[in-house]
Amino acid sequence: MKISPAKENILKRVRNALSQPVQLPFPNSEGNTAVFKTESEGMEIRFAEEFSRLQGKFVFCSGKTELLENLRALCDNKEWHNVFCQTPNLLKQLHKDELPFLNQGTMHEADAAITDCEYLVARTGTIVLSAAQPSGRALPVYTPVHIVIAYTHQLVFDLKDALHKLKDKYGNDLPSAISFATGPSRTADIEKTLVVGIHGPKEVYVFLVDE
Repeated sequence: MKISPAKENILKRVRNALSQPVQLPFPNSEGNTAVFKTESEGMEIRFAEEFSRLQGKFVFCSGKTELLENLRALCDNKEWHNVFCQTPNLLKQLHKDELPFLNQGTMHEADAAITDCEYLVARTGTIVLSAAQPSGRALPVYTPVHIVIAYTHQLVFDLKDALHKLKDKYGNDLPSAISFATGPSRTADIEKTLVVGIHGPKEVYVFLVDE
């Protein structure tokens, strides 16, 4: 098959270009470095700012005593009579004699749900949840209010940091579902009008306990 002079000229130029590679014009855009500058200090403040901007309610607790006081004050103020929790580690801390409204009915009757979480992402104000948690998949989205109790060691800067820690924690047995909750549930599918709580809780609280 005869190759036209124009085509041969193009192929020659391609071969010459391949034999003389040039440096990438923007090497940092090829994934060699992180896009966002990692912060190791002040992640509590960064998370609180981002989470609050998304209509989340953030409460910082200096310890277990303050956690119980803040929970009791919130439930009294909201007049909740059944706050449901099925996480054993949390139930050991949340004594029913101090929180009489705890598990006074079923999940289907609950005013709010208390769960733990996997991690908190400071950069985006995101709560990382998984199906491996005792609360399962349903509880964080079923009740109208979701209360998350987390600890300062669970703070990470970015989503990729949370994913790396999940891989280290679970190895090859990753949970069947990993979800990212960034503020209350919302949608603008209906006539482009923002509606909060359409697919999940209308309110989300994070109680961050200092260690």
